[in-house]
Amino acid sequence: MSPPVVMPLRPSKLADLFPVKKPIIGVIHLAPLPGAPFYKGQPLREIYDAAVQDARVLAEGGIDGIMIENAGDMPFSRPEDIGFETVAFLTAACEAVRAAVATPIGITCVANGAIPGLAVAKAVDAKWVRVNQWANAYIANEGFLNGEASRALRYRANIDAHDIAILADVHVKFGAHQITADRSITEQATDAEWFGADVLIATGTRTGSPTQPEEVDEVRAGTHLPVIVGSGLSPAQVPALMAAADGAIVGQWLKIEERWWNRIDPHRVEQLMTAVAKVR
Repeated sequence: MSPPVVMPLRPSKLADLFPVKKPIIGVIHLAPLPGAPFYKGQPLREIYDAAVQDARVLAEGGIDGIMIENAGDMPFSRPEDIGFETVAFLTAACEAVRAAVATPIGITCVANGAIPGLAVAKAVDAKWVRVNQWANAYIANEGFLNGEASRALRYRANIDAHDIAILADVHVKFGAHQITADRSITEQATDAEWFGADVLIATGTRTGSPTQPEEVDEVRAGTHLPVIVGSGLSPAQVPALMAAADGAIVGQWLKIEERWWNRIDPHRVEQLMTAVAKVR
């Protein structure tokens, strides 16, 4: 059964972003930035240089895209409380990465910072932002979070950033979904397309937890948009997940000892991209 047509069909933004089949996006998790609870005075240049070094490892390993996230800023602020300092320091880190590698970059500004993320992306010529809660609502670690689609799309139009793609999670990790429990994952995928997302993301339940092929299938059943994996991809899972999905975001598995706060391991990048090459 084909997904419902909820709005005029659009060309694939994933194909516009990446000239390869099954693109893989590697994640750079930044150390805590000034203003965050666990920032302890580390020189900013060290934070930016670490991000650049990780970006070069990813680029040299053949990764297709790089996403920069202020992951060290936990506990994360709600979208309306993300400070000017976070936007400023995230912009500086992203600009350092963009200047160092030719690989396309994207932004995640947590928690659910669609509008701050779009501002950063516009400033540094990033190609996409990831938004965890795009349509509907859920209970996150940060409390009740609304979908940001309406505000974010108007803001994107206001800053003339129509070319920045929205990568939207459908069933958000780290969340409780009782509010939308009467709507299936498939129906929520339809909602995300209806609300103007460009690429949909199927995830596991926590950082690094494997996404199940069945969840990818549930998302795809509700949308005409590309569907990518958002967590937990490893070389062993590439055959099953890449058969179901159009690409993947990979963070924790690429890190030394599989710890998200560690540096990226070039050998793991090589292992993953070797596995991906076999399914393209």
